[in-house]
Amino acid sequence: MIAKAAVVLSLVALVSAGVVQVGYGGYDQGAVAYAPVAQVAQYGGYDDRNVDYHAHPKYDYSYSVSDPHTGDHKTQHEVRDGDVVRGEYSLLQPDGTFRKVTYTADDHNGFNAVVENSGASQHQY
Repeated sequence: MIAKAAVVLSLVALVSAGVVQVGYGGYDQGAVAYAPVAQVAQYGGYDDRNVDYHAHPKYDYSYSVSDPHTGDHKTQHEVRDGDVVRGEYSLLQPDGTFRKVTYTADDHNGFNAVVENSGASQHQY
């Protein structure tokens, strides 16, 4: 009988107990200020004129390397005028042959190269 009374008293105590808020709290939103929307200046419509702001592409460059220590020997020369590029490069290949490539590139024909190899191959095994 005492056990029944203890259970009933425990249930009454449990039901009558309040809820304890456990947590870290939070941050307050703070004051909110409302400002009127600034008016943006309105300008006229778009201009229909098509203006090409790019300059006419034109360049001419060349370089060469001759290093007897590493055996690196090569040259290159290239010229561009508008949309047409012409150039050539040459190099001494590891097998002793000499390669010369002459090329052109434009919008109509694309890229075209002529490769010429000269000299006898000297393989060293």
